[in-house]
Formats: sequence, structure tokens, C-alpha cells
Amino acid sequence: MRLWLLRHGEAEPQAASDAARELTAHGRQEVQQAAAQLAGRPLTAIVASPYVRAQQTAELVRSELGFGGKINTVTWLTPDSDPRDALKYLDERERAEVLLVSHQPLIGALGGLLVHGHRQEPLPMRTASLAELEGDIPAAGLMELLALIHPR
Repeated sequence: MRLWLLRHGEAEPQAASDAARELTAHGRQEVQQAAAQLAGRPLTAIVASPYVRAQQTAELVRSELGFGGKINTVTWLTPDSDPRDALKYLDERERAEVLLVSHQPLIGALGGLLVHGHRQEPLPMRTASLAELEGDIPAAGLMELLALIHPR
């Protein structure tokens, strides 16, 4: 399995609610840089948090890549979700190439759990950071971090 973890781009600091915060112009540029790293990859799914900034990030990536599938929106990719819920989803897609679009602290915790087997060493995911992981089984401690790319 090849797993891509993408934190949303820079978002406006305030909105009616945290979930309603939108990407800034700079955030859109960051996401376009991240999407360029995914060019040519045979993604089988794009899965995103329902928060507006994550949806905008996923849609930008989908558009940049010309990905024909729909964006799967799930509630277990919100900032304070339990990484184990993501593991349950990934467990059913062992041979897939999946992009998860989410937030801190979840995205860093999930990456750390997959690579190190625990949550004490989260991946340092800035806005629009993209992590590439690979492994035979998407389980705690069984995936290898191939790359961690931060936007310029």
C-alpha cells in the first residue's frame, strides 16, 4: 500500500466556526505545490475531512491531477479524531494508493502511529505538508516513511 497524508493548506484565522475556515490565497498555492508531487501517481481514492479547508484542499488536488473519482468525505479525519478510526478504513484497502486530506493534530499523529507504532512521535506536518508512506500492511509501526515534503 502507498499512503499519502496531506495537511490542508493555510486557512483564514477566523470564521463562524473552525469547520467553516476557508483556504487563503497562499494556502491554495501551497496545495498546488503539494499536488505537483502527486502528478502521475495512480491514486485509487481521495478521502477528506468534512471541514471546508480540507474539502477545498482535496478539490484543488483532484483538479490539478485530473483525478476522475469523487472525493470521499468522512467524519474520522477531523482534527481531534482518533487515528485508529483511520486504521480501520486503511485495513480494508491494503493494495490501494490512497490520499488522506486532514488536519493537525490528527494527520501528524496518524503518520507517527503508522511509522513508529505509537503516537509519541507525530510527523511534523505544516500546512500543505505531504507525507508518503509505504508498507505491506497499513498498521501501527508497519509502514515506512518514504518522504515528507513541506511547501516552500
